[in-house]
Amino acid sequence: MARVLITLVLAFLLVPQPAHAWGRLGHRLVAALAWDELTPQVRARITELLEGEADPTLPGIASWADELREHDPDLGKRSSRWHYVNIAEDDCHYDAAKHCKGGDCVVEAIRAQTAILADASRSRAERLQALKFVVHFVGDVHQPLHAGFGHDKGGNDFQVQFDGRGTNLHSLWDSGMLNAADLEEAAWLQRLRAMPLAVERSGPALPPPSALWAEASCRIVLQPGFYPPRAKIGDAYVQTWRPLAEEQLRRGGAELAATLNAALSR
Repeated sequence: MARVLITLVLAFLLVPQPAHAWGRLGHRLVAALAWDELTPQVRARITELLEGEADPTLPGIASWADELREHDPDLGKRSSRWHYVNIAEDDCHYDAAKHCKGGDCVVEAIRAQTAILADASRSRAERLQALKFVVHFVGDVHQPLHAGFGHDKGGNDFQVQFDGRGTNLHSLWDSGMLNAADLEEAAWLQRLRAMPLAVERSGPALPPPSALWAEASCRIVLQPGFYPPRAKIGDAYVQTWRPLAEEQLRRGGAELAATLNAALSR
């Protein structure tokens, strides 16, 4: 019995696990920013799809895809590779045949799930699930390390010390730098809503330009200093890089709104 249990545990550990982007707060912020920019028609359709959910709002479903391992392990396993794409080793140039075999990466997952969401012939359950995936994955692809290096699993294997505790670079970008600001969600939204977009957004389009988003995120990873030269990270790193994290959250919200407007305006 013990041998069987050990085998099952090892098998679980060998399954590729999704790296969580932005943490719960970051995903909620992206979703709330997107809601600001949705058309009345699209808001109404989303409200219909979300009827019956425990928290029937875009922020309320934003972390659903990260919680699948607990609620739906089979779907969680099947979708584990949909959260990221590793393109930094190739100077941030996305090649679907090389980086996304079988469509198992965030770039193609966004396209596929957006197509399901936009298809009025699909069932309500299918479109609701697709909405949950799209809201989450557009957030994911704007977290730079979800389009980073494969050799360190998007910074998960790059160990650092921050605020007196051990962590890794991926977790620092997910939530560590945001939490260090010690702001509540409402204060974060006020701050992000006041920001201009760092670059002009792509605008409503089907399929969404998710490869361009991944390449832009990846280029942040390649900037000098993104990977700190020393394990101990202090305020200087946070002051330098948190503004870029905020820009990515702001941009993610705008691109998510454009994607949902395009998919649900038909």
